[in-house]
Amino acid sequence: MDLAIVLAFWVVSMLFILTPGADWAFAISAGLAKRMVVPAVSGLLVGHFIATVLVAAGVGAVIARYQLAMMLLTVVGSIYLMWLGFSLIRTPAVVRAGPEDQIPTRQDWLCKGIGVSGLNPKVFLLFLALLPQFTDPASNWPEALQLFVLGLIHIFSCAAVYFVVGFSSQAVLQSRPAAAKWFSQFSGAAMLLIGALLLLDQIKLYWL
Repeated sequence: MDLAIVLAFWVVSMLFILTPGADWAFAISAGLAKRMVVPAVSGLLVGHFIATVLVAAGVGAVIARYQLAMMLLTVVGSIYLMWLGFSLIRTPAVVRAGPEDQIPTRQDWLCKGIGVSGLNPKVFLLFLALLPQFTDPASNWPEALQLFVLGLIHIFSCAAVYFVVGFSSQAVLQSRPAAAKWFSQFSGAAMLLIGALLLLDQIKLYWL
């Protein structure tokens, strides 16, 4: 694989990962619960790994052949991001740790993490729309292997960022409720902006 293509993908991948969203909110929630960061983030990573395997197996290529399907996926994802962002701006969520007897088990956090990453529009947009664009047709590597390697690069980047977010959230946010509220509003604004830009891009591409 061409190193320049790999680096370009890594930059795009990190831009997605560093944008606060559902994965960030879930990692923060796990950080404010006791000893739940590892199973929660592991669940997020499993969700990303499942998406990687599906795309490498050809699901992404099949969907990419149908422009209408890609357009609908992007529009739905962008509208969802805008709705979620607006909701966070209107009603900021301040995450707090609950009583000991109400904290879910590690298995609960793992399963919820898989669901959060699996339903996250950013994951679908990255793996189904962007990932295939960074394969090299001239490479000696099969396309499926290239997709799998790119997916692993994204997963390792996710692990680095989400573990930092999770482990640092309790010390930073639990003792600073004002900061937690600001972060929630910032996350909402970021998602609203990303959703709006994605929707405008689709409007320009198909209707203007």
